[in-house]
Amino acid sequence: MRLRHKPWAQDKLDAHPQYVPQQAETLRGQWQTRFAKEQPIHIEVGSGKGRFIVEMAKRHPEINYISIEIQTSVIVTVLEHQIREDLPNLQILHADGRNLNQYFAPGEVSLVYLNFSDPWPKKKHAKRRLTSPDFLAQYQEILVPEGEIHFKTDNQGLFEYSLASMSQYGLYFKQVWLDLHQSDFPDNVMTEYEEKFSSRGHRIYRMEAKFRK
Repeated sequence: MRLRHKPWAQDKLDAHPQYVPQQAETLRGQWQTRFAKEQPIHIEVGSGKGRFIVEMAKRHPEINYISIEIQTSVIVTVLEHQIREDLPNLQILHADGRNLNQYFAPGEVSLVYLNFSDPWPKKKHAKRRLTSPDFLAQYQEILVPEGEIHFKTDNQGLFEYSLASMSQYGLYFKQVWLDLHQSDFPDNVMTEYEEKFSSRGHRIYRMEAKFRK
């Protein structure tokens, strides 16, 4: 995806610290202080423009959400959504998803969403996939015991890799969808990519995986 540079984006992020905390590392273990209520925390790693997580925050006020995205020119769109909505259960973390344990303490998160992550199709890049063992170890560290990962993609190869990677790591699958949009899965919230890919006839894969105690 070619990103359109937005030279004003960082200034806008800096101007709204109530939504985008600065020096977010200092919030490690203290994220509940950023929300109106102390509730389970769900994070989306690689939120893109934020359609999914903003809609989830609107539908589920009983959950606190954190949008994580490294691209400044992308995450500013999440901020624009939040400025309009002013959702008390949504925060925005401008950070690299490879370093989650720098921002979250052990057991601070209840659920991790991975939506349409970069498939990194070349074998030599497998460690960069967000479902590779190194990433799974980070998720396990920050998640509560029996914490969950919810994963969606249109890439069959990445989905197959993820099934194997998670299974070998010791997760178990609550449910797996091989064609999500032809299933009876209720209340699916689509991402921007999901809408685009499904409109082209791509099959959407989804799984819910859970760590054991």
